[in-house]
Amino acid sequence: MAMQLEARAPEAGRIEIVEAERRDPGSNEIRVAVERCGICGSDLHFFHGHQPVPPHCPGHEISGIVEATGSAARGIKEGDRVAIEPLVRCGTCRHCKAGNYHLCPTLQIHGLMLPGGMATSVVVPDYAAHQLPAGLSSEVGALIEPLAVTVHALRLAGAGRETPVLILGAGSVGLLAVVAARHLEAPFIAITGRHPHQRDLAAALGADQVLDPGEVFSIREAPRAVIETVGGNAQTVSDAVQVIDRGGTVAVVGLFDATPEFSPLFMLIKEVRLVGSMIYNAPGGKSDFEVALDIAAEREADLRRLVTHTLPLVEAQRAFETAADKSTGAVKVLIDPTA
Repeated sequence: MAMQLEARAPEAGRIEIVEAERRDPGSNEIRVAVERCGICGSDLHFFHGHQPVPPHCPGHEISGIVEATGSAARGIKEGDRVAIEPLVRCGTCRHCKAGNYHLCPTLQIHGLMLPGGMATSVVVPDYAAHQLPAGLSSEVGALIEPLAVTVHALRLAGAGRETPVLILGAGSVGLLAVVAARHLEAPFIAITGRHPHQRDLAAALGADQVLDPGEVFSIREAPRAVIETVGGNAQTVSDAVQVIDRGGTVAVVGLFDATPEFSPLFMLIKEVRLVGSMIYNAPGGKSDFEVALDIAAEREADLRRLVTHTLPLVEAQRAFETAADKSTGAVKVLIDPTA
């Protein structure tokens, strides 16, 4: 019986490395040797005790190399370098048939309900693997998943060539949204950030205006699309519905620990749309994940700048502590199971 190393979270604030059985892929599955796995804000939520720890190995921002395929696996072969779209869906419900598989009632996610990528390898459905553009680094490959999250939010908010954008929060998702909004040719991009290293990086990535959160009402141009990425206990939803232009859309990505308070009066008077943004989908044409791959191919240098720390799998505890402590200058912390 082949064994592998993987991370587990026995309780909030603690990550340990265990030896576990290495799975062989089923007929429509593949096994991916993980090269990089990112630590997401949702991972930090369980690390801080704000939500239950996952029952399996965490990690859903995954890049790697296909090392084994099931007998009926299609569209992928051993040796392919891939980014993983970690959603497992039924494929037959009305949501899946419409390309809205992120709304599947049986949806499961690798790294949350299913074993994730903070391991030597992970077994996923064949449809979960997306080939990386030629020459794209495994570091940037691990950013495809969170980049797709921002593509989805920007689409829901109607971002495009004629839509000024405000991004609330300059963590990794907010900064990825700057890159995605640039790709969508937004004419004006503003972002708020609490920490100097976040604000500096936002400016370097092409944000037209970088604001402290307390300065949001000093924005130079009223946004018609607002992407909320902060969550927690922030007042960002209230700020968004006040600062947004008439007829605009606020897409909420951040995970809130408390119910946000805001005035429905602003929404009524300005006819603001407030929408939740749930990961990504394939609404017709290119999927959000495919658009993210296109962005990565064009803007790899920008995306590389978000990766501030890479630590080996055996130091996963330190990786989480680094990601949780913004005084380290952390933006995106990656785990490297190959080290």
